[in-house]
Amino acid sequence: MGRKPKFEVDSPARIGLIGAGGMAEYHVAGFRKAGAEIVAIADPDSNAAEAAAAKFDVTQVYDSAEEMLARAKLDAVSVITPNRFHCPLVLQALKAGKSVFCEKPPALNAREAAQMMRAAKKAKRLLMFDFNNRARPEAQAMKAAIVRGDVGRINSAQALWIRRTGIPGFGGWFTTKALSGGGPVIDLLHMIDLALYFMGYPEPKFVLAATFRDFINDKRFKGPWGIPDKAGGVCDVESAAQGFVTFKNGSTLFLRTSWAEMNRREEVSVTFQGTKAGGRVCRLFGTDGIDSTAEDTCEMYRIDDTGACADKSISASKDETMGRVRAAENFALALQKRERPLNTPDEAVRLMKIIDAIYASAKTGAPVRIR
Repeated sequence: MGRKPKFEVDSPARIGLIGAGGMAEYHVAGFRKAGAEIVAIADPDSNAAEAAAAKFDVTQVYDSAEEMLARAKLDAVSVITPNRFHCPLVLQALKAGKSVFCEKPPALNAREAAQMMRAAKKAKRLLMFDFNNRARPEAQAMKAAIVRGDVGRINSAQALWIRRTGIPGFGGWFTTKALSGGGPVIDLLHMIDLALYFMGYPEPKFVLAATFRDFINDKRFKGPWGIPDKAGGVCDVESAAQGFVTFKNGSTLFLRTSWAEMNRREEVSVTFQGTKAGGRVCRLFGTDGIDSTAEDTCEMYRIDDTGACADKSISASKDETMGRVRAAENFALALQKRERPLNTPDEAVRLMKIIDAIYASAKTGAPVRIR
């Protein structure tokens, strides 16, 4: 028999949380669904850490990641912090010999993502990111059809995450580029990732993009999540963007993303065109910004031998967490080699190269070549 990978652990895996933010409840639910144990929580906000520990019935609470990594007996950590801290915390955890599940985006840029990838290889530990939309039932059903060969070669795709009123607070870390890395381009990169996942993550060649700041200071476009504004804070990120990516294999991707646009309703979708069939995975959120009236679509489009349309809906179970719990479960199961990881660090680097190029092209007004 072959030797176990160094990251592989026996059940139950012991996981610590770095950050007590809102995504923690999905991480905890997913980890526990896989049989993992939540051992500790670390957060410099002691009130938030204590509240999360009480909510999730966790006994060990620390005010720093350093202390938790030094004192708690852990196999892995999840990183649930503002974007700026993803890279340093992931590197710190990997150096301490822990596998890591990190919230999106992977990092502020591709350079940081590449650092994280190299560190994971050196430490021989599992590094995954919360690209939860890959874990949605409809996304997995569509991916299975693509893998079976039902679609053929995907030659083009369109990725949209567009919001009408979705600015996540004014002046906080989301709207501060030094902390977030950008606005909706980096915050809502899920559909770009999902399109690339369906396409087999081809190697990008050129990006042409534009960003817009309309409404970024307009309080009428604030999202419904109750994130408080920060008086005197910074709003130096984009509110919307559009772009076009070409790939070395000849395929293309159109992208559109926004926190604030004059749309009918929030749309989260990937549409693609293949040599055998086209397809679409889409969620139209509730008209009030809440999921209660959301509409989900998973469809494949084709022409039969007679020339008639032979479209079909692909059935998938409902998941109002949009794959968040399932993505965390996959990480915990991958730690035990019970499932294959749904994403890899090299994909994260490729995605962040596209994100970097979107911002670079928007700044210069010219296409950017990705190397």
